[in-house]
Amino acid sequence: MSTKRYIIASGLILGLFAVIGTALVGITHDTTAEKIAQNERQALLRKLQQILPADQHDNNLLQSTVEIPADDRLGHQQPSRVYIATQQDEISAMIFPVIAPRGYSGEIHMLVGIDINGRIIGVRVVKHRETPGLGDAIEAERNDWILGFTGKSLDNPAPSKWKVKRDGGSFDQFTGATITPRAVVQAVQLTLVYFERHRDELIAAYRKQQHEAAEAEQESTDKEHEHSEHE
Repeated sequence: MSTKRYIIASGLILGLFAVIGTALVGITHDTTAEKIAQNERQALLRKLQQILPADQHDNNLLQSTVEIPADDRLGHQQPSRVYIATQQDEISAMIFPVIAPRGYSGEIHMLVGIDINGRIIGVRVVKHRETPGLGDAIEAERNDWILGFTGKSLDNPAPSKWKVKRDGGSFDQFTGATITPRAVVQAVQLTLVYFERHRDELIAAYRKQQHEAAEAEQESTDKEHEHSEHE
């Protein structure tokens, strides 16, 4: 084989390997990304069900959401989604993704569940960077402190008592860690404020979504029926 042909053949082989390698990397990335997304959905579902067990709602929470605009009270700079729980087609609770921006080590991402009457049904921390052994006591797996919000509302305790005890409020702080629980308490109270002011609006938005979905489904069924009649 001449030198020129050898160079061309070598180049083609290297090019083929590059194409195959790029394709394999792409396939691996897509598969990994899909797996990560699936794991994240499952982790989210577990947290949602800790707040509202499956026997307390009869709808798919991951598929029952209402988009809301960015709001500082919820800690979001971008639109977010509220999870709507129903029983026998009646809204029973809402679960809000919330960010407490002033944790000791940064943002604390949480889920705050509120029943239709404005009472907390559960709070869970989803992600944080608080100090291990101190601030991480906000995790339900490490401490039952976060469970103390269950049953609370805007007037229970009184608004002036929605603070940690060190600040004159009703909620315990942690030994050696006050900033973390202070941030969580404030974020939960602000979520209750948001819910009180937007409850009817959220209910109406969810009902509108359900009505539009039912109409679309009926229209699709009618078209299928018409098509089958013409066959």
